[in-house]
Amino acid sequence: MDRVAIGIDIGGTYIKSGLVGEDGRVREQNSTPTEAAGGKAGLLGKLGQIVHGYERMAAERPFELAGIGIGTAGYVTTSGLIGSATDNLPGWQGTCVPSELKTHTSLPVFVENDVNAVAIGERWLGAGRGRDGFICLTLGTGIGGCLITGGEPYRGRNGYAGAYGHQTVRMDGQACTCGLRGCWEQYASVTALKRWAPEMADGAEWSQTPENIFAQAREGHETALRIVERYAEYVAVGIANLIHSLNPTAIVIGGAISAQGEFLFGRIRRHVRRLTLHGFADEPELPILPAELGNMAGVIGAARRTWMSIAP
Repeated sequence: MDRVAIGIDIGGTYIKSGLVGEDGRVREQNSTPTEAAGGKAGLLGKLGQIVHGYERMAAERPFELAGIGIGTAGYVTTSGLIGSATDNLPGWQGTCVPSELKTHTSLPVFVENDVNAVAIGERWLGAGRGRDGFICLTLGTGIGGCLITGGEPYRGRNGYAGAYGHQTVRMDGQACTCGLRGCWEQYASVTALKRWAPEMADGAEWSQTPENIFAQAREGHETALRIVERYAEYVAVGIANLIHSLNPTAIVIGGAISAQGEFLFGRIRRHVRRLTLHGFADEPELPILPAELGNMAGVIGAARRTWMSIAP
């Protein structure tokens, strides 16, 4: 019988899920609207429906369910308590997910911060495969991060480690949704790029999406090229701080923006080398790489969390 784990990745818009074998192969996958406006009860109900669906599937097919791994945005304690949640998941803060799901399933439940789950997946099967001491970053609505050391996410005092997007890169800078100012994610997240790109358009009307900005830059559009260069520099500033602080073995960058490939990553590497002390970011000793698992990284990593937790 094929032994599988349920991997679940909770996003503000969609919940992605799948059945993942011990070999990392995704047997089944699904995506369903989060409908986060339903609050804690609605989200727990959604998770229950997803789990029940896979339990029914396992009963009809040769699957043995080993457990459930869940990746979710926010600060997550080692017990699976959501210590702090994003505004995209109202009512989620304070939820102890494993305890709440006991009413829906008898399977063991393991919960990770969503970026930790991505990092675990990338170490298992992606760009971090075979590496230890690497940093995984996701650039999207904000910036999340995870340091993998000893094969596990570094968690810090209470499990909240990895809030790299809130390192200060500009004193008295742009106000952040967290209440601070000058946070890295206010300059280097995709959301930030959408905000400040029009400021570099020389007064011209500018309503381009990040995808269009990069497409125009590849065609040689002067303003788009300046925006991409500035964005790469903003990303590099935060990475340089992390390199000086943690001396990692590699930087793996995920999120949709990583699909821009070498056109973006070559610029990031150049700025990182300029901003770091000699010996810290020399290549090929410190590779800066795009993540490899795409939008299933969180599902695969959450499932891997299950395998790691139930292993004898």
